[in-house]
Amino acid sequence: MIELRPFSSLGSANHGWLDAHHHFSFASYHDPSRVNWGSLRVWNDDTIAAGTGFPTHPHNDMEIITYVRKGAITHRDSMGNEGRTEAGDVQVMSAGTGVQHSEYNREDEDTEIFQIWIIPSERGGEPSWGAAPFPKDDRAGKFVTLASGSANDNDALPIRTDASVLGATIKAGESVTYDVTDASRHLYLVPATGKVRIEDGTEGVEAEARDGVAITQHDRVTITAIEDSEIVLVDAA
Repeated sequence: MIELRPFSSLGSANHGWLDAHHHFSFASYHDPSRVNWGSLRVWNDDTIAAGTGFPTHPHNDMEIITYVRKGAITHRDSMGNEGRTEAGDVQVMSAGTGVQHSEYNREDEDTEIFQIWIIPSERGGEPSWGAAPFPKDDRAGKFVTLASGSANDNDALPIRTDASVLGATIKAGESVTYDVTDASRHLYLVPATGKVRIEDGTEGVEAEARDGVAITQHDRVTITAIEDSEIVLVDAA
């Protein structure tokens, strides 16, 4: 199954300072057919106005990955961590038994992020936070693992769940292929920019920037860039 979920079909809420679009049910948006995709629970496409942000609020028992598409986000939490994550970088917070944090756009331009929540394999545990740069040139024409629950992904930010978050940049006319370890897994792909075609040899769809594509029951998918594209992929149990 390869299902296109156009950006225009997503849930949305414009708060002035925050223009949010929800791939899955979130806050006041509820669609019983889009509550989660395997252990992937949230994929929010957020535009945060300059000088604004999310004030301190709690989380627990969730793996939260922030992929910065434009600008930068400044994080501060109750564990004493503080950091600025800019476009090309990724931050991860394992909420565990509970943590309070804030996220602000301290820049003089809008910040655009994907915020991805994945249900952890086990509840509890000490909360943690980390960030790392992932230069887009290093992802040219191939997938790079940005966050992962596998101990073998040493260069990725660790998360406490059977899932991985990957990124790639693809030039128009070029392709990347992703091999799935088990066809029962749940893939979710979003182009941050550009336009791509996703296919498995028998079926396929075209996705524009910020569309979602839900994929399962496939051993391999090929993504071909129709335009220069930046893509993010979650592979979850």
